[in-house]
Amino acid sequence: MPPEIILLRLSKEDPRKCSLTPLRERVDLPLRWIRCRIGDRIEVGEVTLLHPAGEPLGPADAGRPLLLVDSSWRDLPRVLRGVSGRLHRRALPSGLETAYPRRSRDYPDPGNGLASVEALHAALALFGCRDDSLLDGYHWRREWLERNADRLPA
Repeated sequence: MPPEIILLRLSKEDPRKCSLTPLRERVDLPLRWIRCRIGDRIEVGEVTLLHPAGEPLGPADAGRPLLLVDSSWRDLPRVLRGVSGRLHRRALPSGLETAYPRRSRDYPDPGNGLASVEALHAALALFGCRDDSLLDGYHWRREWLERNADRLPA
């Protein structure tokens, strides 16, 4: 069983471009959606925060709710300033390769940056809860799975 998944989504982001939007219909997943604006105060409690600058994600992290922030990389630090709680920053293993065609002209993406649904899929796979159906509504599903076939637990 996967941990509770908290999806913190910056409201200025276009939901049509959000890789997590197809999951809104998934009542079988322990999802909690939170919409926010920059500057909003949000209490999340003790969570595992997926963050590219964190320590490596490990099995012990599965015992806490998993927090994903869905925003641009440029906005991430400002969104996180409003999040309070005990945040255990954890990074996915290096080498995972996004299939999402990133085209930011304004701000460089981190080399290990992934689409939100890719990050969620990878984290749950590392927790032993791999669920490829998370990718059913993701346009680049096949590319993600092919590029990372040898990097994700079965």
